[in-house]
Amino acid sequence: MKLVFAGTPEVAVPALDALIASDRHEVAAVVTRPDAPAGRGRRLVASPVAQRAEEAGIEVLKPRRPKDEDFLNRLREIAPDCCPVVAYGALLPKVALDIPAHGWVNLHFSLLPAWRGAAPVQHAVMAGDEITGAATFRIEEGLDSGPVFGTVTEEVRATDTSGDLLTRLAFAGAGLLAATVDGIEDGSLQAVPQPADGVTLAPKITVEDAEIDWRAPAMRVDRVVRGCTPAPGAWTVFREERLKIVQALPAPDHTDLTPGELSVGKNHVHVGTGSHAVELVWVQAQGKKPMRAADWARGVRIGAGERVGQGGSGG
Repeated sequence: MKLVFAGTPEVAVPALDALIASDRHEVAAVVTRPDAPAGRGRRLVASPVAQRAEEAGIEVLKPRRPKDEDFLNRLREIAPDCCPVVAYGALLPKVALDIPAHGWVNLHFSLLPAWRGAAPVQHAVMAGDEITGAATFRIEEGLDSGPVFGTVTEEVRATDTSGDLLTRLAFAGAGLLAATVDGIEDGSLQAVPQPADGVTLAPKITVEDAEIDWRAPAMRVDRVVRGCTPAPGAWTVFREERLKIVQALPAPDHTDLTPGELSVGKNHVHVGTGSHAVELVWVQAQGKKPMRAADWARGVRIGAGERVGQGGSGG
């Protein structure tokens, strides 16, 4: 089949690679978000998907909006049979959805109908899910509500960050998407409507969502830190400045600290929660690079009774 692939971030590249490598399909073009400012110089940089497509000699389309007439006309000229999608990042209008004969087929990183939305992997980690996965479905006008072609499952490991889990799902999902396109072509796959039960939503995680509530149990603090890593990054306040918590581990043997209370030893930093303590492993102070929490604590010379979190004597 003739394909037009839509995607933007690095996590979409494995799926694009899988489709390029297929001897059954032709990736005629790639649709991605416009170049965006990046780095200290804030110079415009093409998306990872655009860069990979250009390396492969594939035409790249970067519409400001998918409803732009120039883009729609070019899509009609290409006349794709199917448009596979991975994390494109823009809402597709019905006029675009209607162009390919087999529609737009999205690879979504959850087991639909669970975690419909922009941040399924982060929400799965933060919710403490033990199993998650990826699904391919035909895009409709609703939010991730279209009929499902296939799924793969993935265990959520106890130490997984959302970045770790998403990396594994990107590669497992690439194989699923390629197999889905094969099945659509030969007629062996039929999309099945999603069940009405079990729908959960996964809206984008904001910076405000990533603030740690030290009154919560240690298990919840651990999930927030892992779920918000690498982005947007879990954080708290220390001495009226934001402190990012890059890595923390439960410390169940330490139960004598109140929520937000700091305890510093030679090689450790513990923080009290609503249950037992957590150990800060890596932190990042405002304007600084990530560092070992013990080194940070020695540098700032934490005093007796100092705390992290809003409202404490440390913030």
